[in-house]
Amino acid sequence: MIKQRLAELVAEASDNAVTAQEALDSAVPLSALGLTSIGQMRLVDAIEAEFGVEVELTDDGLAMLDDLDRLAAFVAVP
Repeated sequence: MIKQRLAELVAEASDNAVTAQEALDSAVPLSALGLTSIGQMRLVDAIEAEFGVEVELTDDGLAMLDDLDRLAAFVAVP
């Protein structure tokens, strides 16, 4: 459920340059699929608004934006 919603947010943040299905199916980083740095910032805003978490804009936080599984684990932690 969370991973599906995150994939939808990726699609929205990238203006569908990366579809939700591509985000779910891919084994490569989301940036390799076409999620730009602007898309990453939109994704951060969307994740923070939807899940009530704060995404750190550190190297580790930004690296997490490339991996849907890591994002899902991050937002699932209370």
